[in-house]
Amino acid sequence: MQSFTEENYLKIIYHLAEKSNSVQTNAIAEQMQTKPASVTDMIKKLAEKELVDYVKYQGVTLTEKGKNAAIDIIRKHRLWEVFLVDKLNFKWDEVHDVAEELEHIKSDDLIERLDEFLGFPKSDPHGDPIPDKNGRFAQTQFIKLIALKVGETGTITGVSQHSSPFLKHLEKLGLTLGKQIEVIDVTDFDGSVEILLADKQIVISREVAKHILISSNGKNRIAK
Repeated sequence: MQSFTEENYLKIIYHLAEKSNSVQTNAIAEQMQTKPASVTDMIKKLAEKELVDYVKYQGVTLTEKGKNAAIDIIRKHRLWEVFLVDKLNFKWDEVHDVAEELEHIKSDDLIERLDEFLGFPKSDPHGDPIPDKNGRFAQTQFIKLIALKVGETGTITGVSQHSSPFLKHLEKLGLTLGKQIEVIDVTDFDGSVEILLADKQIVISREVAKHILISSNGKNRIAK
């Protein structure tokens, strides 16, 4: 059984490994906001438990056992986020820190009952896929809003930036999950994007647009 800190390390290594096969200790230290020496000590403990493979100067990789443990933590975190939003009326920018605490509950029976109670959701309030009890993720097809061309439409299905200020900004603009948008114009100068949302036109920065995930509808215009 892993400690809270060990579980947090496994989760961070899993997310970093999505971008690079071998994760460097400095990258883990940055995410954990700690010193590289402390990370090395923890990695050695995880290696002793056969949760990671570690080669000095080459980085860290999760073992199959470590990967399964990380996916289990992610599953619990995302299910709790759904519960907090759907059943307790939290906003999507308020749930991350609470779910960070709840994800460490050890009861498998509780999580299975929670999953059933919620109707076996496939994604969390930010659009991130929720693995099932066997660790399988639902396949999702999306592109970044910034990749849409003028005249193309799509539905907001997720975000790749989960900070509270970013989510509050999207909430203020009305750019939440399930909303349909159409790209009206893209500014050459700064890459800002003008979009049609319902009956209003709004302009968002390139930085915002690259963190909004879209299921593309092609060139069909939004029905008025």
